[in-house]
Amino acid sequence: MKSKEPENVVGLVPHRPLGGTGLQVSALALGGYHLGSAKNQQEVNDIVARAMDAGINLLDNAWEYHNGHSEEVVGTALKGRRQQAIVMTSVCTHGRGKDVAMEQLEQSLRRLQTDYLDLWQIHEVIYENDPDLIFRPGGAAEALLEAKQQGKVRAIGFTGHKDPSIHLKMLAHDFPFDTVQMPLNCLDATFRSFETSVLPVAKQRGMGVLGMKSMGGSGEIVIHGAATPKQALRYAMSMPVSSTISGVDSMEVLEQNLAMARGFQPMPQQEMQALREQCRSFASDGRYELYKVTKKYDGKVGREQHGFPTSEELPA
Repeated sequence: MKSKEPENVVGLVPHRPLGGTGLQVSALALGGYHLGSAKNQQEVNDIVARAMDAGINLLDNAWEYHNGHSEEVVGTALKGRRQQAIVMTSVCTHGRGKDVAMEQLEQSLRRLQTDYLDLWQIHEVIYENDPDLIFRPGGAAEALLEAKQQGKVRAIGFTGHKDPSIHLKMLAHDFPFDTVQMPLNCLDATFRSFETSVLPVAKQRGMGVLGMKSMGGSGEIVIHGAATPKQALRYAMSMPVSSTISGVDSMEVLEQNLAMARGFQPMPQQEMQALREQCRSFASDGRYELYKVTKKYDGKVGREQHGFPTSEELPA
């Protein structure tokens, strides 16, 4: 089950340790949701091949992305190259128990055309009662441990985008998570900050940290002039993270990201602080971090399981 660890090569996207897992992951990762939005399978094949040739080996995903389509297209794109990739996906129990989690794991493995995952995370931990549901007897946390013991997954973690306090509740359980995924960008430090409250805890525990939403989720940081694409991505990648997950749904976007990531040089701390100050007025109330203050980025399945209306049921 052990995958070949890629070596750092001059001119390629650099690799970093994924916490204490022993895995080396690319400093930039491909977001699975956006790959599911690509126009066809051939485009996904081309994006994945080009990314891997440039040194990107980490591929993000989740069981519910595009109703499984994201996992399927990535599985097809990885044919013949699975051993070169660090494949992760997330289980989408949203409060349901271990049995549902294990069923979803088997479905994800089939879709991704592999017999193991390098990383399996609990997806979208964003509701106040999620930690209690996950850690209750027979909850999803037990599934993570069992899957790891069975050798079906190499590392385990959780993701979320809503509020740092929920991440801290998860970490307070002292569960042996290998990784944690959170939004990290140049606006975050000002408002409900994952960077200032969760990141230090994760690093102290030796966890691999995966950053996401480097440009605000749908490019809000860039669209509204808070920062340029280069500034936003460089800032996110300069934090003490294992990898920054970036949504790529076209070759054009991939090439823009590769131009930044190849031979990456971290932003100096003084420059990072200057960018935070530049962004402070944009960041003060979360208007451009919509995943924190609205339901725009909250998945349909999670809302259903928590008894909230889905986007289709909300008034226009």
